[in-house]
Order: sequence, then structure tokens, then C-alpha cells
Amino acid sequence: MSEFPDRFDVLVIGGGITGCGVARDAAMRGLNVALVERDDFASGTSGRSSRLIHGGIRYLEHAQLHLVYESIRERQTLLRIAPHLVKPLAFTWPIYRGARIGKLKLRAGLFLYQLMAGGRSLKHSILNAAQTLQREPRLKSEQLTGGAVYYDACTDDARLVIANALAAQQLGATILSHTRVTEIIRHGDKAVGVVARSQHSGATREIRARIIANATGVWQNAFDGDDRARRVRGSKGAHVGVARERIGNHDALTLISPLDGRVMFCLPGGSQTIIGTTDTWTEESPETVHASTADVDYLLRSVNAYFPWARLTPDDVMSAWAGIRPLASAGSSNPSAVSREHSITTDRSGVINVTGGKLTTYRSMAAEIVDRVQEALGQPKKAAATGSVALPGADRLDKITRIQLDDVSLSTPLVGGLPYTGAHLVYAVQSEMAQTLSDLLIRRTHLAFETRDHGKSVAPRAAEIVSPLLGWDDQTKNARLREYNDDIERMFAVRSAGSLDRDGRRGLE
Repeated sequence: MSEFPDRFDVLVIGGGITGCGVARDAAMRGLNVALVERDDFASGTSGRSSRLIHGGIRYLEHAQLHLVYESIRERQTLLRIAPHLVKPLAFTWPIYRGARIGKLKLRAGLFLYQLMAGGRSLKHSILNAAQTLQREPRLKSEQLTGGAVYYDACTDDARLVIANALAAQQLGATILSHTRVTEIIRHGDKAVGVVARSQHSGATREIRARIIANATGVWQNAFDGDDRARRVRGSKGAHVGVARERIGNHDALTLISPLDGRVMFCLPGGSQTIIGTTDTWTEESPETVHASTADVDYLLRSVNAYFPWARLTPDDVMSAWAGIRPLASAGSSNPSAVSREHSITTDRSGVINVTGGKLTTYRSMAAEIVDRVQEALGQPKKAAATGSVALPGADRLDKITRIQLDDVSLSTPLVGGLPYTGAHLVYAVQSEMAQTLSDLLIRRTHLAFETRDHGKSVAPRAAEIVSPLLGWDDQTKNARLREYNDDIERMFAVRSAGSLDRDGRRGLE
């Protein structure tokens, strides 16, 4: 929209998966919607996940049956409405003698998992040792008693978020990225809007709304309008990426860390294998959270126990990153035991706050939030068809190919061995609301994750390609390059626990 209305029905703060899901759902119900994101869509936790859409088999151990059922249902919904983004993925779960989860316990868990899925999942299979090694021949064979294969799904987490933002925009929502909410405007005790400032131009504007929905996750503490509001506690999840051939996994693997008994994954991720994740309470800032040397050591030691011939060392790590999970409940010393279900509260100024939840269940969570919005507006609840209408982007690769045919110079790979070309960047600017080099190289592509320098060497070329589209002069281009270098340093640098980050704040474990 070129002109703002006098007042929106609902203003969503936060452009992660929850906020973008809420914007899509609300716009589909006919509400007048605005969404404001401080940085880029999925620039926080939503773009730093394990890239899984899963039924939550590991939650069975903590008897979180409702969450498992909801996750299975939502996984199947996303496979249906976004097959270009969400794809089936086979998991092998090896079992070794003396394992915390043995063959009988795993068999029972998978039977229950299958029962809860009904006819909505491929059947699991119990394997003997030879069959397990046939699926994953580089696994350690000593003490291997068997295993199982089951099916979940994987996704491009950032692109799933962007698809929801685009869908909301196509339905008439006003979507603003790189725009920081600096103040919530209150009339008496009632929140009636926000003051927002462009991160690039510095221009400020007031955005008025009848209802404000705060979907900022671990950033929620910065917006609590009620001093009595429960503070959001975060759990850090760190991942590392190594070259796929260093481990040689065929599919995904579910593993039990021999260090602390936690469930973790070894996942195919393009040219990489992604190893994750940790689960530790943290007081780190969500802007500067990073993988520590201790996180990297934990992940590599855990995987080396299953793939001893890999002998992974920190030199094998191409990228390491971390995000903070906002957990609705934080009463346990063990964050892995805390439910991943969400919580929706309304503070005394009328701001609807949501925290917790999972990437997998974002759509059902968004529906519940918009129900709350309509209730606050005095409207009857009107369910949106978010579970039957396809998400946009299925024609993306065809459009990128057409850009390459129109300009052959845009068909050259940006980095040898990776699929990304100049046409990917052009498409992202023209069709996916990308505004910065970080938008392009971290989230519209995963080039920053898949190169040892995190795209630093290719960033100048990328800037040359998109400068005419974004109207960058030389001064702006140089500023964007500096910003990109700062972003990758902040996101991918591995520092020891307690070391000072670039902003002088001390990382804590």
C-alpha cells in the first residue's frame, strides 16, 4: 500500500514465522493488517533453526502428546500447501547396546507415533544391525544392535517465513521490514499504535491500530507494557555445518548424544551436513547470540562417537550459528524438558503477546492468535483457509530461469559448486522484498552458511548486481558491505563462553 490507512485493525510486531503467519491469517479473514519487522523476515530464531518440520517424536518421552498430535497434523498440512518448501525426509535412528533409548522403547515410541499420525505418514520400519549399516554404512558398527527408519519433513526455514509474508502482502497487508518499533503509543491505559523508524533512512512514522499483536519472541521483554508481565526466558540452540562428505550420511539421523543423553540430529543440508542442536539456558542478547567453542566441541564430540572415522575437528566446521528459543514455561533446570507449546497473554494495555511454539506449528498458533484478535475487536471468529490455500513461491525457480535467459550474465554461479546465481539475487529484490546483502546471502540464499568466509568474498559482486535495482550509490553500497561484514561476524563467529562480543557485552552460558 502506498498510503497508510488512518488506523489498522491489527498491527503485528515481529517478522518471524509467528508474526508472518499471523499477518497471513488475519489478512485472509479480511482484517486490515500491518506488520513491522526490525530487520529482515526470519532474521532471528526462525532463520536459525534445524530446518525441520517434524512431528516431534522426541516429545513423546516427556508425554507431550497434544504437541505431538498437533505437530503431526501441521506437518501434513505444510506438505500439502507448500510442497516446494516442505519435503519428506527419511530419518535413521541407530541403536547401540546400553543406549538410553533401546530397541523396545524406540519400537513402542514409533508405534505410538504412527498411531497418532493415522494414515498421514509413511510407515516406520525396525531394522537389524546389518540393515541399519546398509542405510548408513559409515556409522560405527561396534555394539550396534539395530535401529529404525521413520519419516518427517525438512524445509527452508527462512523461505517459509518469507512465503507467509508475501502471502499476507498479496492479500492486502502492509508489510514493512527494516523498520524498528521504538515506542508503543498509549492513550490512557490502552495501546493504540506504535512509533516506527526506518533502519535505512531514519524516517519515523506513527502506525495506529485497534489491536497490537507482539510476536517478537525473545525480544518480547523490550515491549512488555505491563511491569508484572512474566519475562521470556530463552534456550540457546547451536548448530554447525560441515562438508557432507566428511560424515557421508545418506539421509537424516536421529542420535542420542553420549555426552548428556540428549536427542540430536545429523541432517542433509545441500552441500553440507548440519549437526544440531544444543539446548542450554542463556542470558545472551538475541542480537548477538552465537555458537561458543563449548557448543562446537559438544556437537563434534557427539557426532564423532557415531562416525569415528570422520574425526571431525573445529577446522572442519564451515559455519556455526545459534538462535534463542522463546519458551513459554521456564520452570525447569533442563530446557529440553520444557514444553514447546506456546502461550498467548494480553497485558493490561491490550497488547496480545505470544511466546513459545515451534516452526512446525506456526499456522495453528497464528489461527489461535487471530481468534484472540477478533475477540478483542468484538468480531465473531471467522476461520481462515490457511490450511488449504497454497503458499506462494512454487514458480520461483522457473522465474529465476527466465531471468537468466534474459540476461546470460546473471546465470554464472556466484560461488563454484553452489547453485546460486546473480538471477537469484535479482529475483529476491524484485519479488521477495530483499533490501540488504544479509537478506540476499543469508536468507534468500544460504550462501553465507555454505562458504567458509560466509559470503564475504562474493558480497562486492552481489552488491554490484543489485545496486541498480535498489538505487544504491557508491556510498550506500560501501555502507551495505560494512553492514554485511558486521552481520556475518555477529552471526557466525565462534567465541568462548564469557568472551566479549563486538558490542562489549559478555556472552554467558
